Amino acid sequence: MKNIKYIIGLFLTMAFFVSCEEENYEFGDLTAPSNIVINTEIVGASVDSPEGDGSGEVIISVTADDAITYHIGYNKIDDYGNVTLALLPGGVVSKKFTDPGINTYRITVVAYGKGAISSNLTKDITIRSDFVPEPAIVTALTNDSSKTWVVDNSVSGHLGVAPWASFTPIWWEAGIDEKVACCNCFYTAQFKFIKNANGTFTLNVNAPDGAFTKTGALTNLPGIPDSGDEGCYSEYSTGTSSFNFVPASSGAPASTPSTQTSIKLADYNTYIGYGATLDEYEILAYTDSFMYLRVQGTETGNSWYIKLKPAAV
Repeated sequence: MKNIKYIIGLFLTMAFFVSCEEENYEFGDLTAPSNIVINTEIVGASVDSPEGDGSGEVIISVTADDAITYHIGYNKIDDYGNVTLALLPGGVVSKKFTDPGINTYRITVVAYGKGAISSNLTKDITIRSDFVPEPAIVTALTNDSSKTWVVDNSVSGHLGVAPWASFTPIWWEAGIDEKVACCNCFYTAQFKFIKNANGTFTLNVNAPDGAFTKTGALTNLPGIPDSGDEGCYSEYSTGTSSFNFVPASSGAPASTPSTQTSIKLADYNTYIGYGATLDEYEILAYTDSFMYLRVQGTETGNSWYIKLKPAAV
């Protein structure tokens, strides 16, 4: 019997060491990616028009030695604070740059190798975008001079949420006055859209009771604390920035409905209705007395829907 116990014990001990040896994984040599190359093909570029055909479309491909994955981000050359990196599957992407006129952008690429060791490279390109919004949209939003809007708490669905891949608020819609008790700042904030004499546009935000947002760490508004749930943040009260009209980037079909046009804020000093992660608010529908917007919320996988009405004079 003792011999049997000894043999069993010896077998279990050997199995333990074999098991330990099998779990001893190694990465091998950890070599940072090298020789990163960012290739850019500006659609419609020629000797006479090196900035492209006005579509703003650029085909970008990235290669590197010893790279497993790539992340890529973009920013205007004079705006270094707003670079968001995203996975670049296959190292190739078609990107549309939509700021009107001729602008220079910086492409930032981070290449990751074994053990998440990374190397990075940037490249500057100059692109032309000739997008012109429908005049009726400009008139409705700005009255061709200035016009102030507020969230329309008198209608249901003035705030809604859905997954980003959806184009209707399938998860939830607010009832009439639903946020009065917890977050009345949502209704008292005013958003003044101005069409300047030189053809540029400005947004002035007046939020006397604070900015309405959720999870302060994920909104880019100045002064918002690093953490917090949905509510009014008195750290923000006013802000001014320029904005442009750009082609909507969501891919929503016109039948959604969508005007295929977005309001793109120039920086994160301003917001519209909801302190959101991104600076592009797609105009789904509009009249002179109604504006229906869609924006990516503070959770990057969600879309938020906002209904506005002109402020009482």
